[in-house]
Amino acid sequence: MTEAAILSTRDQSRADVVQWTCPHGQHAGRGCVTCYHASAEADPSLPLWDVAAWFTTARPIPIRALQDVHRHDRGLALTQPSTPLVYLLSGQVRAALGAEAVAGVVGFLLQNRHIVDEFTVTEIRAVHF
Repeated sequence: MTEAAILSTRDQSRADVVQWTCPHGQHAGRGCVTCYHASAEADPSLPLWDVAAWFTTARPIPIRALQDVHRHDRGLALTQPSTPLVYLLSGQVRAALGAEAVAGVVGFLLQNRHIVDEFTVTEIRAVHF
């Protein structure tokens, strides 16, 4: 099952907001540090999600920071597609819901403000295995 959303400045429908709200009340596209920490000790019986979050930044992320994310113990990847100032953060996490999985991955950016201080998530996707 794939869950995806393209985020924009327009208002989201109530159903979209509910679908993409994590158990801690945060919109998945804004991230949730609590979901990020929970994913580190997730129950192995929970579904495995392949998560992708595209985001933009005001300033470029240094190449060294992009490379350092690959060494992160949770298997996250931070890459830059061909478009300047657009990045893709991806990884596999265990979570009960797609919104929780996405919120945890984006929560990595909140937890690690030394990598990127300001960002805007433009698209999110979670695929359940």
